[in-house]
Amino acid sequence: MRGTKLVVSLITAAGLLPLAPAAAPSASTVDWKPCADIAKDWSPEDKLSECATVTVPVDYAKPDGRTIDIAVSRLKATDAARRKGFVLFNPGGPGQAGIHLPTNISESEAAGIGADHDLIGFDPRGVQYSADVACPSQSEDSTEPPASLSGKEKARFVFERDAKVNQRCVDADPEFVRNLTTGNIAKDMDRIRVALGEDKISYYGVSWGTALGASYRTQFDGHVDKMLLDSVMSPTLDLAGMDDAQAAAGDVTVHDFAGWLARYESFYHFGTTHPEVLKALLDLRRQFVEHPKVVGEVTIDGDTVNNFLGGPRRDWARSAEALVILRDGGVPDLPGIPARATGWDITPDGGNFFQQKAILCNESTAARDFETIWQRREERIRKYPAAGWAGSYDGMCAGWTLPVQPWAFGTGKSALQLVGHLYEPVTPIGWTWAMRKQIGGAVLTVEDDHHGSLSSLPCANKAVDFFSTGKTSADSCSGLPIPAPKA
Repeated sequence: MRGTKLVVSLITAAGLLPLAPAAAPSASTVDWKPCADIAKDWSPEDKLSECATVTVPVDYAKPDGRTIDIAVSRLKATDAARRKGFVLFNPGGPGQAGIHLPTNISESEAAGIGADHDLIGFDPRGVQYSADVACPSQSEDSTEPPASLSGKEKARFVFERDAKVNQRCVDADPEFVRNLTTGNIAKDMDRIRVALGEDKISYYGVSWGTALGASYRTQFDGHVDKMLLDSVMSPTLDLAGMDDAQAAAGDVTVHDFAGWLARYESFYHFGTTHPEVLKALLDLRRQFVEHPKVVGEVTIDGDTVNNFLGGPRRDWARSAEALVILRDGGVPDLPGIPARATGWDITPDGGNFFQQKAILCNESTAARDFETIWQRREERIRKYPAAGWAGSYDGMCAGWTLPVQPWAFGTGKSALQLVGHLYEPVTPIGWTWAMRKQIGGAVLTVEDDHHGSLSSLPCANKAVDFFSTGKTSADSCSGLPIPAPKA
């Protein structure tokens, strides 16, 4: 998020196309091989993970047309005698790779899922090892607006620049890009089910992966065994509405963080009262908005400060230390940006921002013209001064000309466990209850603000029990405590 820029992103999407019936399941047709033998840069110490590809249509309305390969991974159930099927995982995004999730889950608090289920991961179409679109880049794609322009005109400059990039990327492969939808990726999941020779699928999705699960259950409820959705998306995809809801929740988080800092004045020296600390934090952000600092190839600006203001409680001590360093003229450790790549024989990058953009823009009902987007942004900042300026979704679809395919989720009869996080600003808990109203299920409430944290908490045992027995929970459970400042 870049202050006056109307781009960036990090979560959500889905869509529905006319259903192309999948073949009935039979014996598995998947040709598994050790991942370490075929996937570049896979850990050679991993002797358990197996990898393969599943072929799917690019356009399910043309099942006999062009096809692509989806990369899939597997960890077999550790107790083969008790095996009940498989659980397919998705980490969210959209645009995030999921092929390493079986290993990640096997090393988490939710590892017990893998006792009686095979753990299956996959890279969605357009991501990493799966088929991708080659989006040609040009040097002017990252050109910054002239410093002499007003904030609004800088935003317009970025909007028009990104509109050209978006159109060029769509033109590179219109058929592929048009079919980057949550509904199609759900259909890809069903092709994975068929290739595995299974009648039922169990599924564990996080963030946008919850919309993916809702789409699969809407289309293929008869093939769902159990489904768990953690950090649940809104059932309606509206990028402006997403920014509004995240700003509202983020504003509360910043205020809570300011109150926490005030209690530790002797460590951080931002002030002794909540209003005093909040003013100091917003003044620090304003300082870097007006006077960005360039260190090597890194620009420290208002966005940098903002990234440390709205983090989850478990990161508050680290965020406070970083803000102290910025206030005192230093440079804290900043997260890097992964490089792009795709295919078994290349270095994996973990995700694809253009795939995320394509899904969101193909399915969101938000406005596409600059003036409307700018007006919504100004209203958001006035309403939520601490977090409203950091909206990252509304505006990312500049110049997007493909038709909108909005989400349309429905109810089902299969076992469904929703997991909402009480204080979370990324997928606010109100979305969980809105999704429940739309598709049903029971809601487990986690008393934390960490996005998709269930698998890292002791109450992940509820997920293990759910996949083993089908028993849902409407309870609540604690998150991790807020770390104390370092002495």
